[in-house]
Formats: sequence, structure tokens, C-alpha cells
Amino acid sequence: MIMKKILLFLILTLVLTACGDDCYNKPQTIAFEFVNTDNENLLANGELTTFSIRDENQSSIQLTKTSDNKVILEGVGEYDGTKNYTFYSNIKVFDFSIQSSEFTAGCNGYQINKLTFHGVEVTDQQGYYRIVLE
Repeated sequence: MIMKKILLFLILTLVLTACGDDCYNKPQTIAFEFVNTDNENLLANGELTTFSIRDENQSSIQLTKTSDNKVILEGVGEYDGTKNYTFYSNIKVFDFSIQSSEFTAGCNGYQINKLTFHGVEVTDQQGYYRIVLE
């Protein structure tokens, strides 16, 4: 009986400490697909040749182009509050903001609550945002 209690205590201790310093929830991935008014992907057809994103402090955001011609924003949303960004390209410049908050269910981390776009038509495609650049 004492052995069972000790074993149960050790398992419970392990479970409770396993979500300590080693447990971090990154915000979900944000991906953009840039299209024209005919819904053609601008990276695939070669029209979108240069682009970058800067935050409100003029720091560059790392971008990764995927094999299906989408762009993943790296390292955004890891803060509590709202941050403003500007997208620059050879076609159009637009602003957007990301509102995120601390994740409090179990492990530490952040979750993205809301994206707000200004000056572009955007549709949420369940996993990425389709942005019309004209």
C-alpha cells in the first residue's frame, strides 16, 4: 500500500513538472497567399517579385516561401497585446495588425486572437489568408 502511494506520488510529480520550463506553446502559424483579382497566385505567375514585412519598430519579419507559393510569417504573435506591421511589395503596400495574448492552459506561450488588415481584400481560408493585391 505504501509502495502504491509512493509510485502514485512520483507519477503525479512527474506529470506536474513535465509542463514546466520545457513546455512552450508557440502561436499558430500565419500564412499568406497573394493573388490578383482573377484569383491567380502572384508568386506562381511571377508578378510578385519583391516583398517584405516590417513591424512597428521597423524590424524585418522573417518570411518563408512554401512549395505551394504561400508565405509564412516567422516569429509573430509571441507577445501579449497588439502589434502593427507593414507589407511592402512591388505591387502594393498595406498595413495589418496582430493581436495576441498569453496562453494560460497548461504550458506557457502565446495565442493569436485576431488579425486586422487595412487597404486589402482578405479571406480566411482555414489555415492561411488569401490577400488580393491590385
